[in-house]
Amino acid sequence: MSDIRHQLEIIRDQISTAARQSGRSSDAIKLLAVSKTYASSIIEKAYAEGQVLFGENRVQELLEKVPQLPSELQWHLIGHLQKNKIRKILPLIHTIHSIDSLSIADSVNRIAGELNLKIPIYLQVNISHDQAKFGFPPADAPAALDHLQNLPHLQIQGLMTIPEYSADPEQTRPHFASLRDLRNQLKTSSGLPLPGLSMGMSHDYPIAIQEGATIIRVGSALFGKR
Repeated sequence: MSDIRHQLEIIRDQISTAARQSGRSSDAIKLLAVSKTYASSIIEKAYAEGQVLFGENRVQELLEKVPQLPSELQWHLIGHLQKNKIRKILPLIHTIHSIDSLSIADSVNRIAGELNLKIPIYLQVNISHDQAKFGFPPADAPAALDHLQNLPHLQIQGLMTIPEYSADPEQTRPHFASLRDLRNQLKTSSGLPLPGLSMGMSHDYPIAIQEGATIIRVGSALFGKR
């Protein structure tokens, strides 16, 4: 058995367990394999084991990998997006998880319109108020969502967060719960379905699932240390 197959089995088992603990089906949770810094040959091995969703942080790395890999792969951008990279990246990606400012949202909407695209997006919320992270402060999320609703070339999936890192995964639980609660409040106030919660990474994804994650972003737990 390959290492990647073995790790995928472990991760899928943990997804099932965490989903059951939260009273949900594992089918409600998507695994996004974070492939930044890993070679295309390693990504191909994961694809051969049935993994289709891949996430990249850096635009340049994504531009290099997409032509090398099967067209069936679905690429998600999970890192901060610079305006001068938007036009290059939009034709290649399925979803942006990192809409972290109204200026970026406006630019993505404008260029997507020029390219005749409609881009699924997540609103990135800095739920732990970490100065090292991008994202809207929670208090600004309602106004940001109101703004996004008026951008016709964006499809709002929900909210995304990257809590401040803690060696103890349990310390992230309140942040994940806060994002879920914020999403529920915004569903009521906006009338939007907002089905998605993009949260949880290699060290804390079971807790994120227990608190309502619908898509987890897992890299090193699948591919090994960078």
